[in-house]
Amino acid sequence: MKITRHGLSIGTERVGNQIFLTLKAVGKLSHEDYQTITPMIDAALGAVKEPRARFLVDGTEWEGWELRAAWDDFRIGLKHGNEFEKIAIYGNRHWQEIAAKIGSWFMSGEIRYFDSRDDALAWLLN
Repeated sequence: MKITRHGLSIGTERVGNQIFLTLKAVGKLSHEDYQTITPMIDAALGAVKEPRARFLVDGTEWEGWELRAAWDDFRIGLKHGNEFEKIAIYGNRHWQEIAAKIGSWFMSGEIRYFDSRDDALAWLLN
């Protein structure tokens, strides 16, 4: 029996005195995944005390989106694009790097792609 996992999880992490939001994407994301996570993202960004948030995205198990989910992701970017200072995405697929570049067109903050978590974290903390 093959088990297909997909979804998003959101959290916070602290390194020294820096706090940032974390997001882990798993599998091929669906519209239902975004219906679940969007209120959590809205609440997390509403609770950020700093003027703009920093986000660390783990894409190592992310396989992409269903079409409607890609639209959901785009809408989140439009809604919250001015609230991000930096978004560091680390993963293991070339298309994720391309997605980060395209996403940067719609965000006021910086978005960069990295092959390793350590590199992504170092950039995010500077």
